[in-house]
Amino acid sequence: MDDRPVTGTTGQPPIGRAALFGLCPECGARTLFDSAIGFAPRCTACGLDFRSYNVGDGPAAILILIIGALVVGGVITLQLTAHPPFWVQVILWGPFAVILVLLGLRGSKGALLAAEHQRAAREGRIADVQSAPDA
Repeated sequence: MDDRPVTGTTGQPPIGRAALFGLCPECGARTLFDSAIGFAPRCTACGLDFRSYNVGDGPAAILILIIGALVVGGVITLQLTAHPPFWVQVILWGPFAVILVLLGLRGSKGALLAAEHQRAAREGRIADVQSAPDA
């Protein structure tokens, strides 16, 4: 499968690489994040304004759902096989879930921003809905 972005611009990294390494979705410089999970205001290499993208809470919500399901499965499996006390379950799975969400948050936020940029996603407006042809 072709690893180039949808728009075909040569400087743009693929979404996965941009998310994994914190690359600017326009020029590929490592300027996407200025903290562990916080976006920089703009790319210092090409000037792309990262504040214009609406990443929101989607990545966090999806990670919490996926990791929550994995943790619940792990809790049930451990309880049925080893029968540990309740405090062992809490000490084991609580920090595990928090660490997984925090580790995954950077990559998922970067992937969503890169996907928005490469697909030229914009906020919906009432004017767009009213002018759309009926199907």
